[in-house]
Amino acid sequence: MPVITLPDQKLDETCPTPLYFQLRELIADTIKDGQYGPEYQLPSERELAEKFHLSRMTVRQATTALVNDGLLVRRRGKGTFVSPPKLEQGLLKLTSFTEDMEVRGMHPSTRIVAVRRLAATGKTAKVLDLAPGSPLILLERLRMADGKPMAYERCHLPQERFPDLTEEILGEGSLYALLQSRYKIIPTHAKQSLEATLASRREAELLQVNQGAPLLLLERITLDQGKVAIEYVKSLYRADRYKFYAQLHRNANGWKGGD
Repeated sequence: MPVITLPDQKLDETCPTPLYFQLRELIADTIKDGQYGPEYQLPSERELAEKFHLSRMTVRQATTALVNDGLLVRRRGKGTFVSPPKLEQGLLKLTSFTEDMEVRGMHPSTRIVAVRRLAATGKTAKVLDLAPGSPLILLERLRMADGKPMAYERCHLPQERFPDLTEEILGEGSLYALLQSRYKIIPTHAKQSLEATLASRREAELLQVNQGAPLLLLERITLDQGKVAIEYVKSLYRADRYKFYAQLHRNANGWKGGD
């Protein structure tokens, strides 16, 4: 099993930056150089403690922070390894999860967790421009790539637009492709926001992460070709597997985004 080679760099005990943080940055910089893939193992806590003259508790604090950052992953009974590279997704391009995975050469799949009917209330009714109490379809799905969970979605759809939508009709494919082929509805615009959150017990079980693990919460309101809201979705992405980006360019009117 190949092992990461860390530089012989002395940590500065007189520096106000904590020693665990110095070690964390040293390991992170080494990994980010790009020469170490997911088959590489981090030296053991004992080896790191001896090399950098630290307590094992300090070493564990540094490695735990890197696991939480998504740079390292612990494998029970084997050790700590470099995490697989994160998947990148543009924030300014409206695509489906299925399309994103296929472009990357990965096999997308979906497990439907639940399909329920409920009444629109609060923010959901407002963003979908529905009267309170209007019937909704709540679609809960676990999105996977190459058989591994990537995201958990809670998607609200107005039942009036999709009265016959069932689990059997949904299947495992792209929801956007289904809306276009079955209902002649084309998602063309979206408003979305991104923030950090922590996994609840149920979310952790579905995504196969620890409770309290960092997640990326993407909220999206999707509009059709007539600019009518057709979907309000909350997607929770594994922060250890995903990162979002936007490309910016500057013109006379200031910064403008684009993928």
